[in-house]
Amino acid sequence: MSARIATQGRLIDRSKPITFTFNGKRLHGLQGDTLASALLANDQMLVGRSYKYHRPRGILASGAEEPNALMGLGEGGKFEPNQRATTTELYDGLTARSQNHWPSLEFDVGQVNAALSRFFPAGFYYKTFMWPKSFWEKVYEPVIRQAAGLGAVPKERDADTYEYFYAFTDILVIGGGVAGLQAAKAAAQTGAKVLVLEQTPHWGGRAPVDGGTVDGEPVEAFVERTVAELSAMENVTLRTRAMGAGVYDHGYALGYERLTDHAPLLAGPRHRLWRIRAKRIITATGAIERTLSFAGNDIPGVMLASAMRDYVVNYGVAPGQRVVIATNNDDAYRTAIALKQAGIEVLRVLDARNSGGGDLMRQAHEMGIRIDCGRAIARVKGAKRVTGVSVCAHDGEGGALEEVACDAVAMSGGWSPVVHLWSHCGGKLIWDETQAHFRPDPNRPPTGADGEGFVVPAGAANGELMLDAVLSDADAAGKLAAKAIGFKPKRGKVPQGAGPEEAPMMPVWLMPARATTALRNKAFLDYQNDVKVSDVQLAAQEGYESVEHTKRYTTLGMATDQGKIANINGLAILADSLNAPIPQVGTTTFRPPYTPISMGAIAGEARGEIFQPLRRTPMHDWHDENGADWEPVGHWRRPYAYVRPGESVHDAVMREVKNTREKLGLLDASTLGKLIVKGRDAGKFLDMLYTNMMSTLKPGKCRYGLMCSENGFLIDDGVVARIDEDTFLCHTTTGGADRIHAHMEEWLQCEWWDWQVYVANVTEQFAQIAVVGPNARKLLEKLGGMDVSKDALPFMEWRDGQLAGFDVRVYRISFSGELSYEIAVPACRGRAFWDLLLKEGAEFGVMPYGTEALHIMRAEKGFIMIGDETDGTVIPQDLGLHWAISKKKDDYLGKRAQQRSHMTDPNRWKLVGLETLDGSVLPDGAYAVAEGVNENGQRNVQGRVTSTYFSPTLGRGIAMGLVLHGPDRMGEVLEFPGTDGKAFKAKIVSPVFYDKDGEKQNV
Repeated sequence: MSARIATQGRLIDRSKPITFTFNGKRLHGLQGDTLASALLANDQMLVGRSYKYHRPRGILASGAEEPNALMGLGEGGKFEPNQRATTTELYDGLTARSQNHWPSLEFDVGQVNAALSRFFPAGFYYKTFMWPKSFWEKVYEPVIRQAAGLGAVPKERDADTYEYFYAFTDILVIGGGVAGLQAAKAAAQTGAKVLVLEQTPHWGGRAPVDGGTVDGEPVEAFVERTVAELSAMENVTLRTRAMGAGVYDHGYALGYERLTDHAPLLAGPRHRLWRIRAKRIITATGAIERTLSFAGNDIPGVMLASAMRDYVVNYGVAPGQRVVIATNNDDAYRTAIALKQAGIEVLRVLDARNSGGGDLMRQAHEMGIRIDCGRAIARVKGAKRVTGVSVCAHDGEGGALEEVACDAVAMSGGWSPVVHLWSHCGGKLIWDETQAHFRPDPNRPPTGADGEGFVVPAGAANGELMLDAVLSDADAAGKLAAKAIGFKPKRGKVPQGAGPEEAPMMPVWLMPARATTALRNKAFLDYQNDVKVSDVQLAAQEGYESVEHTKRYTTLGMATDQGKIANINGLAILADSLNAPIPQVGTTTFRPPYTPISMGAIAGEARGEIFQPLRRTPMHDWHDENGADWEPVGHWRRPYAYVRPGESVHDAVMREVKNTREKLGLLDASTLGKLIVKGRDAGKFLDMLYTNMMSTLKPGKCRYGLMCSENGFLIDDGVVARIDEDTFLCHTTTGGADRIHAHMEEWLQCEWWDWQVYVANVTEQFAQIAVVGPNARKLLEKLGGMDVSKDALPFMEWRDGQLAGFDVRVYRISFSGELSYEIAVPACRGRAFWDLLLKEGAEFGVMPYGTEALHIMRAEKGFIMIGDETDGTVIPQDLGLHWAISKKKDDYLGKRAQQRSHMTDPNRWKLVGLETLDGSVLPDGAYAVAEGVNENGQRNVQGRVTSTYFSPTLGRGIAMGLVLHGPDRMGEVLEFPGTDGKAFKAKIVSPVFYDKDGEKQNV
């Protein structure tokens, strides 16, 4: 049976029929339908089952707040569960399946839970599954896991693609209703760059359905004109099907754009995740209508009044032919009038208020609609669809005064502003007693680093529900946002909205007001999770006075709609049970995203081979073409050595070390972490992170630093360069840049949030090349452009300048012990500079070297390396690095930990050099044995090898290791058993094997 209305349907095209399937049944819809409106048009009232009791459920809402109509859409690699029918645009060939039932939607064995509901009250799982404890793993957990979840997990690989998009704008407007459009226009007229996101395919929000006029013309005409004006502005970007998903610190927001869900045959990515930086954010997100709590308010056919008129006006669909409306406010009369005009019989309006209504009530009365004041619904009759209602006095206990046969019920409990995005970043709320809702507190907005509020609410999202107030508030919001960032608002006439006068609403949280226990047990708050009024009352009775505790005890607001429907009603029921005012009970925490977003959008392009992309320096292709033997270092690939034809890897390493020591070597050091730390408190911040002082470093100079965890263990080292008074550049180990960046951010955000410091990871913005060896200065002097002499650029200093026309920053630092310059150029010029160095360095014997040659040369100098000499249990004092620990400052991360008795134990192993008696190479990680055996019957150990190499410079094996009392045992010989039964003997020596006085690096 079709439920189409011939005279209605502003969003559908009747000339374009569409075929789709629901649970394998072929159905028909129209272009412009949502899946929900098409199902209603086919008289499909039952669309799913609830999670806990498997009760029959129908479509309740018309937007993103829908809790019931969740579908599995698509097939194979296109399948996705838990998609809202109300926000799914219909397209030809769409395949939908209902969820949470077996064996079928009509007959579900899980509905036995409803019959046993008295045994499954709120929190029953906390009480039931705690005893006996031995049952949990073998009995309870498998059953719970089997029952958990709503939709089916996709079986095949996702066939779609996704992408990220980065946007920078002055003002972001979230919401494309009349408020969002007017705010965007007011802001854009100042010259500010404006981005507008609207989650639906249409502009105007609810206004075209609800009616009214703007400057004497229909509101729909105002919407069309304003959209046209905004589209013509070069500084405005408009996006539909794009939801504002979340608001974060520093004006950062996420947008979620559905590109091809409405037309799967279109080429390109399915979803786009917008990463937006905005100076100001305007939330024009509207308001959501609340349900009324009465027995049977979840039966298919019971619907929000606003949703019912949406289906009638927008899609020409009649959710029922004989409708009863229950309300506590005037807005529901808009639905009564719309239904009546569409030819649907409105049996009566049950208004909980004893008297008094505005223009809409009078208009409904003049149309012949019966209005019963002081009346309520005691219970709705029916199972899989509405068959009637019992009418009672609202101020009573629910005794039926009359039975009314009907096939649909519309309910309206008032409106709640969508404050979620305002709250995401710390915006606070205040209780509006007149309209019985929470709205943004203008005195406590989300604040940025400058202490100024960066989120501005507008229109209904700010608690303004009348058209004229919405427009004026939105206009003011747009101008306020623009003015705050330096634009000058233009004077102009604010659009004047006009609509019927409305009488005050009456807060109604339970219908009837003194409902019996039996009625409360069937009155639902959270539809998806089957949370009833009686569940919240039980939570209060059992001592759960905090709204957050009640939320977890009852699962109120924890479904996929995140409490959009249930939140305020649940709070009010809890407050009433505790005999406390609603503001005192408070609200639950709103967290992003506003509605669920696809995992594909979150992943973006990170899938398959690029799930974890390999990081490559600008010189990667040259390395690959010239014999690089690759070594994985974190996400990077670095040349271990450059192997020539007929040469072994070992021989290549030996050649590279000798050539660098004797002539000239080039190292691609681009992978070293480069973190810019900037701000008024940057020096103070680095003093806390490093063991030595960084705030005393002068601009133009460098300093080696050690970084420890709060537990005192060494986690990174590197050279810090001071760029100017407020700016430092911190070098980290290759694999440590991201980790150390996160470490810095954690302390900034969690502990020192009020310090004026900003950290940026610029590792991949610069190519960095080490020019090393006795001929290094000769090559740079040949290139010309800057003075690199010892006096002009001393050791541990840096300079900006030019070499052969390249803009460079040259650091006079060395990890090899040779004369060395590390030269940073923009990444885009890295390969060209590398090629130039090879060409011009030919006469000086230039040769690139890889990581193994680097490691050998640093070991010859006794330089430690993170990951070799450290393993998460080593402190700087173990490595003889006392000189890098400041005695001038009171604190740094790890200082107190290093003062604990275990850390100051004289028996901690200390770093030494190790030299085999026969010149062989010690096995990596080998242990030095001592006399006696331990409790396991194994020989005692007194040290271990941390790094070991054959040194072509010295012609023998060298190693470093941690040894008990090592620095005090110079010249003593230790035994290191090998894995093949061979024993190695090595003498304890200084860890500095080469150029002990550092003359070469200071030349």
